[in-house]
Amino acid sequence: MARALSKLGYCSRSQAAALICAGRVTLNGAARQDPETPVQIERDRIAVEGHVIKAAENVYLMMNKPRGLVTTASDEKGRDTVYTLFSDQEKSLPWVAPVGRLDKASEGLLLLTNNSEWGARITAPESHLPKTYHVQIASIPPSEVLESLERGVRADDGELLQAVRCRLLRSSGKNCWVEITLDEGKNRQIRRMLAAFDIEVLRLLRVSIGTLQLGTLRKGAYRCLTSEEKAALDRAVRQRSGKTLNSALPT
Repeated sequence: MARALSKLGYCSRSQAAALICAGRVTLNGAARQDPETPVQIERDRIAVEGHVIKAAENVYLMMNKPRGLVTTASDEKGRDTVYTLFSDQEKSLPWVAPVGRLDKASEGLLLLTNNSEWGARITAPESHLPKTYHVQIASIPPSEVLESLERGVRADDGELLQAVRCRLLRSSGKNCWVEITLDEGKNRQIRRMLAAFDIEVLRLLRVSIGTLQLGTLRKGAYRCLTSEEKAALDRAVRQRSGKTLNSALPT
């Protein structure tokens, strides 16, 4: 039942579980306090404190995440999350979940949606959707290091990590910016790859996901994707996964 409330765009799954355990949710008129109670969304009626919850219209957002925020609905350590950026308009939006993550120290392009199936397609490993980052590092690496990142390096734990492309953008003094493109989503991948060469990351900014560019969206701001932007992402996922679909992705 918690999963159903989340899919309907009412709240996060953990928030739904808390509401259910508190006895504030009914299923077909009867109180249920087990978050795992099975639900058929198309047939069953779920109500929170007497208000029937209906499926929200699908929403697709892009955000320019500032550093210092964690990409989660709530944080056990009490840290600020990306949801603090919605405080002024949260009543006009259905519940949206992050599509993938950016760690606390990272910034840039982040997608959020209440369409969990679409989000899963974007992050699926088989989609190999490229993601490009601009990274400021505390050194000016020789070309051999960038070539090694493309060939693949072993992290401290032995995992092989590989970039699709690496290139030097600009340098100044002892620092420089490099552009790194990945087509897989391993945890803290860029930081771990550079750590293998004892290179310190000063800033890490995601500038694109597939065909979608961060562009001039100001830091901390968010907006809905245009229909053209979403359609282009959908086409990129289909093309990258190598599958022929008979119908469009969920809208």
